[in-house]
Amino acid sequence: MPPRYYTVSWDQLHRDSKALAWRLIERGPWTGIVAITRGGLIPAAIVARELDCRLIESVSIVTYDEEKRGEPVVAKHPVAAGDGEGWLVLDDLVDTGTTARLVRAMLPKAHFATVYAKPAGKPLVDTFITEVSQDTWILFPWDTEAQFIAPIAKSIQK
Repeated sequence: MPPRYYTVSWDQLHRDSKALAWRLIERGPWTGIVAITRGGLIPAAIVARELDCRLIESVSIVTYDEEKRGEPVVAKHPVAAGDGEGWLVLDDLVDTGTTARLVRAMLPKAHFATVYAKPAGKPLVDTFITEVSQDTWILFPWDTEAQFIAPIAKSIQK
C-alpha cells in the first residue's frame, strides 16, 4: 500500500509545538533542551521560548535520505547534556524509534518529547501531541512549498 501523506503547515506546527510546551511546563524546570536535528530544531525553538529555556544543545543522527531509511549515523553528540538528567529531548516525530533508541542510550535520564508519534515509536516517547498511523508520511513545512494541485476528479483515470 502506498504511504498516506499528512501535510503540516507552519501554523499547525507552531500550534502543536506550543501545545507540547503546555504539557511539558509542569514537568520542568529543565536544565536545557536537546534538539534532534534537523526536524527537532524548529519545535525545540518554539518549546524553548514557551518554557523560557535558554540552554539549547543538539544531537544529529542521520537516518533518512529523502523518504528512504538507512542505517543511523551519529553526526554530533549532545556533549553538554551529560546523561540527560534534567534535560528535555525534542524531535518533530518518532517513527520507528530508531533515532529515539540511540538518543535514549546517550541520554538515559532525559525526558523525551515529540510533536508527532507513530505507533512503532510511541513507547519510546514520554510526551507527544498527535499520533498518526504508521503508514503516514508527514510532510513538514520545511519539506514542501505551495503549488497548484489538480482536482481529484481530474486525476482519476477512467
